[in-house]
Amino acid sequence: MSDVAERFLRYVGYDTRSDGRSDTCPSTEGQRVLAEALARELKEMGIKDAAVDENGYVTGTLPANMDRDVPTVGFIAHMDTSPEVSGAGINPRIIENYDGGDIVLNSDTILSPKEFPHLRNYTGKTLITTDGTTLLGADDKAGVAEIVTAVGYLIKHPEIEHGTVKFAFTPDEEIGRGVDRFDVERFHADFAYTMDGGEIGELSFETFNAASCDVLIHGKNIHPGDAKGKMKNAILIASEFAGMLPPNETPACTDGYDGFYHIIAFNGTVEKAELSYIIRDFDKANFEKRKETMESIADKLNKKYGNGTVEIKLKDQYYNMKEKLKDKMYIVDIAKRAMEEAGIEVKIRPVRGGTDGARLSYMGLPTPNIFSGGHNYHGRFEYIPVESMEKAVDVIVNIVKIVCK
Repeated sequence: MSDVAERFLRYVGYDTRSDGRSDTCPSTEGQRVLAEALARELKEMGIKDAAVDENGYVTGTLPANMDRDVPTVGFIAHMDTSPEVSGAGINPRIIENYDGGDIVLNSDTILSPKEFPHLRNYTGKTLITTDGTTLLGADDKAGVAEIVTAVGYLIKHPEIEHGTVKFAFTPDEEIGRGVDRFDVERFHADFAYTMDGGEIGELSFETFNAASCDVLIHGKNIHPGDAKGKMKNAILIASEFAGMLPPNETPACTDGYDGFYHIIAFNGTVEKAELSYIIRDFDKANFEKRKETMESIADKLNKKYGNGTVEIKLKDQYYNMKEKLKDKMYIVDIAKRAMEEAGIEVKIRPVRGGTDGARLSYMGLPTPNIFSGGHNYHGRFEYIPVESMEKAVDVIVNIVKIVCK
């Protein structure tokens, strides 16, 4: 296996699922274990300042090997994996010279090009898949492996001139806290790239505007035999709330630049029910209207069932980074050129989600997003072609070269 694939297979052995219920940073101990391992590896490679801070962020610097003054570029990936599917005991499968057909992950799970047509793009390639019982963790351990491998390559090839290169590995991106405690000033890069995109060639400088919405329904439990005119069933009211949202504005019904409402949890009894939503839209005005819709529904139900029946808590999470990059498109152009020089077809796409780069761009560090190469993230059908990871390494090295020209 290539260096980047070997690293990736090693990193997915760490269970780094983040946990939104935890108040610590990182939210799970497994992330810190991987962080410490990465810092040791980087030091062994020759990165003298590689370190893990008190919050589990790994940072390091590859010093410039030239006298000319050029911009400092950074590369960032996150260590955690989605809490939605188990990331413990990952048992990757390696499919060499993929034949373009079905891949039997286990007796109950088949990874098929009939369901996932993009598989056919990788006929003849080497794929790393799950065993059908866990996610794989390419989101974003592939990005981590690609950055570490690129740094190692530059160290081994001092004939390649480069300015100062910074890199960081963050915790808890999957639960929206990836850069909560990231020190942009200390990182001290002029601009950066997250290696956290999807398929090979993907380049993104637009993300959703994002908010969370927690809905709490207060019911009134009365013995069902004596409930007429008295009971207020929180489960039914919560269902009514959900039914008042546009049925076609959900993730399963939208793509491209469409926004959506996405219910991610529903728990309840007659006495109390809770719904959790995420709200997404690329257009800022539409984003604000979506939040107003949630408030309007709560108002209508409170008029119907009594004030205080429905409480909502809206919280903005991140904003479309296009607003911070539209006047700095040279950063995107550098990545585009780096891909083209690696023989990659560039695919400019909006991120239908968020990256650490979205918030970093608003924190003063412009950070578009580059592919890490995987598919079907956050689930049992996740896979990544080794060749895509290798090309991502080439792109990182090319960016470093281009910045010096």
